[in-house]
Amino acid sequence: MQTIIKHNQVIEDHWTLLDADAELAQALSTAQPIITLALWQAHKSELQGLTRLGIWLEADQAVEDISEDLAHFDLVALNFPSCNDGRHFSSARLLRERYAYSGEVRAIGDVLRDQLFFMQRCGFDAYVIRADRCPTDALKSLTELSVSYQAAYDQSLPLYRRRSA
Repeated sequence: MQTIIKHNQVIEDHWTLLDADAELAQALSTAQPIITLALWQAHKSELQGLTRLGIWLEADQAVEDISEDLAHFDLVALNFPSCNDGRHFSSARLLRERYAYSGEVRAIGDVLRDQLFFMQRCGFDAYVIRADRCPTDALKSLTELSVSYQAAYDQSLPLYRRRSA
């Protein structure tokens, strides 16, 4: 079982990220599947009955495509195809702020230590670190910076407003 970072600790992951070409039968026979947007769109009525369900979005897929269905998902995984593709930073903020999504928002794909602090500020609460990296070492990055100047999901006021308050 792989380990992930979730809520500022390294834990064992109980979810199964299904392959992009997974079929409905595989999703239905997996305890806690994370399915693709395409599988969800093709078999929404059959999948709605699952107790625990996650969905993953590629970087070119919009959160708006699942906004009306968010109540069906315990987890939304946002795939980073490369560490320099930051489109899903905005997706995480949209999930948390516009759609008030309170489930797990997980970063998957090419996720590196240097990104975690900024991902957390956007609303991510779980991270699957790249296989060639150590999650325990990456966890330290969440506490290395103590002050942030800008407003974000985790701090609604910029520093100058916090100081004047």
